[in-house]
This record gives sequence, structure tokens and C-alpha cells, in this order.
Amino acid sequence: MRLLLDTHTFLWLVEGSPHLSATAQAALVDPTNELHLSVASVWELAIKTGIKKLTLSDPVAVFVGKWTTTYQLALLPIDTPHALAVAGLPDHHRDPFDRILIAQALVERMALLTADGKFAAYAVPILW
Repeated sequence: MRLLLDTHTFLWLVEGSPHLSATAQAALVDPTNELHLSVASVWELAIKTGIKKLTLSDPVAVFVGKWTTTYQLALLPIDTPHALAVAGLPDHHRDPFDRILIAQALVERMALLTADGKFAAYAVPILW
């Protein structure tokens, strides 16, 4: 299965957080799953660390590089079809980072690995 991690899922994976559901934990260690992290999540981390809303153990570039390598996460770039798909999304969720993740998951036919209940309003597969 192709899975796109929400930003909080990525952070919880790195932290070994108990907030990860049993289903999410199993999906993250299943070697048959392809795990992806969106560049939108990297952008979100950069913004939040820059404005001091988030503190990471390393600078963002080091943090992302270290943990994407450790967990074999493929970085998913934001391409034009992803950006254009946002225009067709219903206005259930206003967070621009979440909206691009939803669009990417739809365009790329991925399931989103997220605990965010607002995502359920969209026609995107959710795994949690």
C-alpha cells in the first residue's frame, strides 16, 4: 500500500509517541508498504520551527534527512497536478498544508496516515 504520512504522524513516528494507533504502527513497520512524506510537511516543519511553534532535535534539514533515511520515507514533491487538485476540494478543511496533502493523496492514489478527523470529509482513503 502507498501511504502518505501527515506531518503529525511523521513527528509521532520519530518521537515513538503513544499517540500512534496500533493500525498506524503496524502500517509503518510493514515492509510491503511504501511510505511517503510530502514536501508540504517539510515546508510546514520549516515554518513552524522558524516561528518557534515547534522545536526539533536538529535543524530542519538535518532532522528531515536523518529520519526520512532512517524510516525509508520517500519525499513526495508538490507538482502542478497536486496544486490544481486543491481547487476542486470542498471547503471542509482550511489548513493549506492539509489541503495539499489531501490533494496529493487523491492524485497519487495513496492512503493518508493521519489522526486528523477532518480528513474524513474528503474522498481520500484514511488509515488510522
